Amino acid sequence: MRNATVTTVLEAPQEQVFDYLADPEHLPEWATEFARELRREGDDYKVVNGLGEFFFSIEADRGTGVIDMFAGPTKEAMAVFPTRAVALPDGRTAYTFTMFQGPGMPAELFEAQYASLQREFANIERVFATGTG
Repeated sequence: MRNATVTTVLEAPQEQVFDYLADPEHLPEWATEFARELRREGDDYKVVNGLGEFFFSIEADRGTGVIDMFAGPTKEAMAVFPTRAVALPDGRTAYTFTMFQGPGMPAELFEAQYASLQREFANIERVFATGTG
């Protein structure tokens, strides 16, 4: 299975990065292509983008910095996008996001989503460069 990982070093403490990225409500602020719209339906979140409407959830663990993101057409068919915020010795934070090419996903779509993720990482960097994260 093909995968791609993007990592950045942010000028913010790990707790601040974790709190921001583990909160689904912040998703439209940085994932501007993936989450053009975020809706709450009962206990569920749904994102809307150019490919349609998808369920979305986050399972986060403050102790490890793991922020697993899940998205899919149904709650039973959600793919995992593992991410992690790691404290660095100098007070900054390394943030890593991995994506996988799912079965039947065309290579062109995977490449387009990887390019989109890179653009969205620029949004994350802007959030923490301005100190608003």
